[in-house]
Amino acid sequence: MPSRRELIQMTDAERQDYLATAQTLIIVSNGRNGYPHPMPMWFGVDAQERLLCSTFSKSQKVKNWQRDPKAALLVESGKTYGELRGVMIYAHTEIVADVEAVKDILVTINAKGRSLSEAERATMREAVAANAAKRVALRFTPERYVTWDHRKLGGRY
Repeated sequence: MPSRRELIQMTDAERQDYLATAQTLIIVSNGRNGYPHPMPMWFGVDAQERLLCSTFSKSQKVKNWQRDPKAALLVESGKTYGELRGVMIYAHTEIVADVEAVKDILVTINAKGRSLSEAERATMREAVAANAAKRVALRFTPERYVTWDHRKLGGRY
């Protein structure tokens, strides 16, 4: 008989679908004082399944990841125990400072869940251009996933 843990794990496809529809990602860096530094961020996912965020280049989280590229990421949902779902990701953080790459990542984040025509993509890219100069992108490469979907238990605990 499978363990309870095995029963609630998401498949790769379920995890991908869940991340594709989620809006907010909790990103956690390691602060210089030893305390975790969690922050909610909107995010996108690229074709290589890397998670993408953008932030101001002088933010504390950027300073933290310059010192230590390890990250813990969390997406979760559910109002009752039987509805709890989530994905926790241990990842390596890359700070992307190239303004053109930051614009592309901002478009990916802002267009999440929508298909854009080339004209719409160009319009959105132009709209984020002024903001992109002050920002960097954070590209998180997953090293390990931990997933759960309590709905799979069918109300049995």
